[in-house]
Amino acid sequence: MKTQITLPENYTKLLDIDLQKNKKLALLVNLLGLAIIAVMVVAAHIFNPVSMIFDMSEGLGVYFARFAVIAIGAVAYILLHEIVHGICMKHFSGMKPTYGFTGLYAYAGSKAYFNKRDYIIITLAPIVVWGIVLAVINVFVHESWFWVVYFIQIINVSGAAGDIYVTVKFSKLPPDILVNDTGVAMTVYTKENEVKQ
Repeated sequence: MKTQITLPENYTKLLDIDLQKNKKLALLVNLLGLAIIAVMVVAAHIFNPVSMIFDMSEGLGVYFARFAVIAIGAVAYILLHEIVHGICMKHFSGMKPTYGFTGLYAYAGSKAYFNKRDYIIITLAPIVVWGIVLAVINVFVHESWFWVVYFIQIINVSGAAGDIYVTVKFSKLPPDILVNDTGVAMTVYTKENEVKQ
């Protein structure tokens, strides 16, 4: 089934996902994010010690510049992450996405009902796109700047913990599901006969 602008009549709600209301799920997603951070830091530390970020051999200006780039890069990444979600939503639905900030996180949302394949692409697009871009940059930067770029990569992967959770969960659902993602919550719908089974 293609992306729908309106919910078909024979569809009914299967489940809701709202990390602002479901504190237990929010905790699980945050723990997943922390686990990702730990694994990524330990794995990279083996090849390039994390202490390199504190190397002052290039001068105090370069030392502070690294931390400024991390801070600016983190904010820019959050915005770019949501823009990629939005671009994909527009591509699959033809509808302009909405963007916002809840106070806890930024989001992209849509009024459309996305099919399973399209929604998983929408969900994973930022981590894949920016993961590749950041990995290429990491290959070419001087080793003293490795951790600057890699910290943004850590934000990329750990910050997508919710996207990873949703992808795994939705991949186990029926193939005909439709997903409405307003940005702050997701509602999954399926054909009525499948709910009864």
